[in-house]
Amino acid sequence: MTQTPTLTDIKVKRKSGLVSLSFDSGELFDLSFEFLRVHSPSAEVKGHGPGQEVLQIGKKNVQIIGLSPIGHYALQIEFDDGHDSGLYSFSYLYQLATQQETLWSRYLRALEEAGASRDPDVQVIRLGN
Repeated sequence: MTQTPTLTDIKVKRKSGLVSLSFDSGELFDLSFEFLRVHSPSAEVKGHGPGQEVLQIGKKNVQIIGLSPIGHYALQIEFDDGHDSGLYSFSYLYQLATQQETLWSRYLRALEEAGASRDPDVQVIRLGN
């Protein structure tokens, strides 16, 4: 098993809605505020076990209003929708970063299957055939 690179630098880019993460491996990743919010490690999002995940909808415009390091292993992120639970361990952030494309596609597919939207101003109503 390979060791997760060490997180060395975090930049919150409010205008672009991105968090840039630099690792000691030389890797640099940009994760959107929305991506971080919908993949929160909190029980509110992940549930307490497999199959208990709660699909996050309407988070397209979510903003980060606070970001605090927790020791040398995690971040606590506070979002403007009131969500601030769940610690983003540095290894979890690396996992999100390296699997971003797959996780984002899976999220968009789940929204579509649920008839839901990323946009908080859109309500999707499905009519039966």
